[in-house]
Amino acid sequence: MPSRVKALTRSGPLAALAVAASLVVVPATPARAADHCARADRIRVPGADRQRVACLDELTTAGTVASGHTDPADWAGLTPRDLPVPSGVPGVQIDGHFPDASTTNTNHGWRHDSQFVIRLPDRWNGGLVVSGTPGTREQYANDRAIGDWVLARGYAFAATDKGNTGAEFFRDGREPGDAIAEWNTRVTQLTRAAKRVVAQRYRTAPRKTLVTGMSNGGYLVRWQLENHPGLYDGGVDWEGTLWRADGPNLLTFLPPALRHYPAVAAGGPDADRARAAMVRAGFPAGSEFLWEFHHRYYWDLTQRIYREELDPGFDGDRQAGTPYCAPGTPACDADYDYAARPRSVRRAVEKIALTGRIGKPLITLHGTLDVLLPIGEDSDVYARMVRQRGRAHLFRYYRIDGGTHVDSLFDAHPDRLRPLVPCHREAFAAVERWTGTGHRPPPSRTVPRTATPDPVNACPLM
Repeated sequence: MPSRVKALTRSGPLAALAVAASLVVVPATPARAADHCARADRIRVPGADRQRVACLDELTTAGTVASGHTDPADWAGLTPRDLPVPSGVPGVQIDGHFPDASTTNTNHGWRHDSQFVIRLPDRWNGGLVVSGTPGTREQYANDRAIGDWVLARGYAFAATDKGNTGAEFFRDGREPGDAIAEWNTRVTQLTRAAKRVVAQRYRTAPRKTLVTGMSNGGYLVRWQLENHPGLYDGGVDWEGTLWRADGPNLLTFLPPALRHYPAVAAGGPDADRARAAMVRAGFPAGSEFLWEFHHRYYWDLTQRIYREELDPGFDGDRQAGTPYCAPGTPACDADYDYAARPRSVRRAVEKIALTGRIGKPLITLHGTLDVLLPIGEDSDVYARMVRQRGRAHLFRYYRIDGGTHVDSLFDAHPDRLRPLVPCHREAFAAVERWTGTGHRPPPSRTVPRTATPDPVNACPLM
């Protein structure tokens, strides 16, 4: 079993002492101090042991790229090329981190995890949006897909790196599953802190708090609304990762892809049989044009690092297996059989598992051509879980025809794919109405790909 380098850190009395002892507040030189810098130096993020306050003329990426208050590498590849960038959002940005012993996040040269960003627009609409990042990315990963748009609508926006980042995130924590479990803790921590920051800045608590995110960030939305619904008014889950101790989960459907795709790619007499095996594993028929890209960039790495986090004993002392090993190689992830693994593996997954027992309104979106988290093994299952828990009245589920896991792939295949970012915006607006006026969103359904001539900017849910 690999060493687990730290215990989970939570906010509390010790964190408050750390703030009092070592809080760092570094206001940036304001361009228009009379507007958005008034009292900015008085803002304190509860529980943080470092923070920097900047007064900015532009909080969206239209300005933060040039000013150095975002990192484009964090959000590279997550949005279509022609997605518009809103602007005209002055305000205050706070960067910082909560106490933590792991050091995978190098933003700001801090080499410190549990980093966050909080943005407070001058023209505030009374709401707060909280988000955790997709994949194992850092805190700016949602800036283009989510942050720009909600800031332009007047929301305060807070995002966290989830407490560990990068392809070796599994080194964090003491026991299998700890690193992923920390993601949930860190979103809860940031939500509570951001609410208090909003109250400091605007002298009133947020009237509405929404949680949203994509992929692993969507998983966090589900978990928060199941476990801490009192913190939120509602949420939007963008193709969230499904963790269930009895499956399906990504450790049940990625090994068949690693095992069978090479025969599909090679052609020959075994290709049709291998393709059929992949479809049986959950990969949608008609998505074959996406398989080579995902085999090259996603399936192998994803399987190995998440398997290492939850089942480190599979490959002994080796960490995260052998890349692209051939079936039959000792401890090869292409041969991984979740159902045959020891009970301890299920206990690790139980630590992070979802139940479907949401306590606030939730909209889930998922693309029918997702071949990293196939829809039939993920959100279709989660929708059934919510219904079985008797929470269908709090839930809407939109299957986006032609959507895939990574919106930037639309640029390569505009004739066969559609981006999910405009669907997320439609869903977010629907949750606003649902939690505001009580106006219920359209019934759950599959949204046709041909529903709009402008797929980058529109996605009618009706």
